Amino acid sequence: MYFVDYHSHTRCSPDSTARLEDMAAAARQAGLSELCTTDHCDLQLEDGSPLKSWDWTAVRQQFDRAASRFCRSDFRLLLGVELGGAQTNPRQAGEILSGAPLDFVIGSVHNMSPAAGGLDLSTLDYSTEEVCRRVLEDYMSCLLDLAPLPCYDSLGHIIYPLRYINGRAGFSFTLEPWADQMDQVLRTVIETGRSMEVNTHGGKEIQEWRPVLERYRALGGEYITVGADAHSPLRVGRGIQQAMELLRDTGFRWLTVYRQRIPEQIKL
Repeated sequence: MYFVDYHSHTRCSPDSTARLEDMAAAARQAGLSELCTTDHCDLQLEDGSPLKSWDWTAVRQQFDRAASRFCRSDFRLLLGVELGGAQTNPRQAGEILSGAPLDFVIGSVHNMSPAAGGLDLSTLDYSTEEVCRRVLEDYMSCLLDLAPLPCYDSLGHIIYPLRYINGRAGFSFTLEPWADQMDQVLRTVIETGRSMEVNTHGGKEIQEWRPVLERYRALGGEYITVGADAHSPLRVGRGIQQAMELLRDTGFRWLTVYRQRIPEQIKL
């Protein structure tokens, strides 16, 4: 079976200390055929302030070193990026993406909207249900703004706030109250020919994706990427096999990979 991981982070992300060479070695050991490195480039910083500038030098140097060592006929190492908050400055997002020969771009929302303070969702206090609902309302609004933009290939971890609301705070929220907004997001992804990501969060999130996948498939969605969101070699590829089994179980027959930002379908 052809296993890929299209979401991983290295020391070029602020929340990882891993070397790409070690991530690639772990990917090969885990039996992956492809690893796409997708370090963070967030247009909103943790405190909500805007990103002032971006330099690709460290990312490209690290990739070139790792690619020369690991790229073989049986293993692909791909250059990607996780672009956060592109809806806050689409022009800047486009300028940043033009600076590197990328294979793949994840479009993500990690922050509250600027109007709501812009703070990183991982820093918020989710101690009350009222706060959780406000966060989800704002998050869905941000997703609606991001979905039609041309600056991503796969819409990343769209259930993202639930890992903090349910996993950290212990609530049991779902996105069902925002089903209409989610349908609009998914339809936009489908109509614009982009993918939706299944993010396993290092193997912690598998079945949580079932209702979103079922709805995406019912609306006609076909393009799907999978990623473990690994920030260390130990988590590379975790949950990928289970995610692919879930995809087959929810009616998908193809997995999407990218070459120079062009999608290709691989039989599941």
